[in-house]
Amino acid sequence: MNAAVRMQTLAQSQAEIITRDPRWTSILARDAAADGTFFYSVRTTGLYCRPSCAARPARPENIAFHADRTAAERAGFRPCRRCKPDRPAARDLMPHAAIGFATAQCSLGVVLVAAGERGICAIAIGDSAGQLEHELEEQFPSASITAAGTTFDATIGQVIALIDAPATASNLALDIRGTPFQRKVWDALRRIPAGATASYAGVAARIGAPDSARAVAQACAANRLAIVIPCHRVVRSDGSLSGYRWGVERKRALLAREAHA
Repeated sequence: MNAAVRMQTLAQSQAEIITRDPRWTSILARDAAADGTFFYSVRTTGLYCRPSCAARPARPENIAFHADRTAAERAGFRPCRRCKPDRPAARDLMPHAAIGFATAQCSLGVVLVAAGERGICAIAIGDSAGQLEHELEEQFPSASITAAGTTFDATIGQVIALIDAPATASNLALDIRGTPFQRKVWDALRRIPAGATASYAGVAARIGAPDSARAVAQACAANRLAIVIPCHRVVRSDGSLSGYRWGVERKRALLAREAHA
């Protein structure tokens, strides 16, 4: 088989793999609902896009899928100027309209779980339900916030199970919103395995911004989803514990549970 035929065969094989993937259907449909769930790059242009990009879809053999912006940029691709995948999606800029919440006792105090139409938007741990409810109202001032009914019991039960065993895999539907930099940081945090830790400088290096350790710390502090975005796994460069939005002692307890899992 000569080189030209071999290249054609490889291209056909790649095209078949891509077109069988359901993400290809989202690209063809320019499905805005898929934005944020994955990104795709185009080898011939050197760009990466969000699924809803209005540009004419590239040939499937030239496309690759990426879980997040960081992965696309690490692979050497630049953000498309048309769909601006390095900026928050339009739906991420929309305020929450209605949020339901529930509180319950857990091994670390009281846990509050809140969710909107797209999934869980806040998980917080504190000393009292009243304190957590007040903080929720401050975080989402434009939303209609109401106590959820018993249909929320299973969700809060899953969160309590994660608090007790933070190394457990979670399939909770999440509504994660933030700046592109924050989302890069949070994506990196979710890749830190249970039982391991990383320094702020280490996370900064992982996302390709080695001089941004302080900004990484700020992104950790802005995290609204305790446990599932594990900012408790980020420590100082010397291994000592730094601040934690929900209390350093809770951070210590979570790390101890993961270390002995």
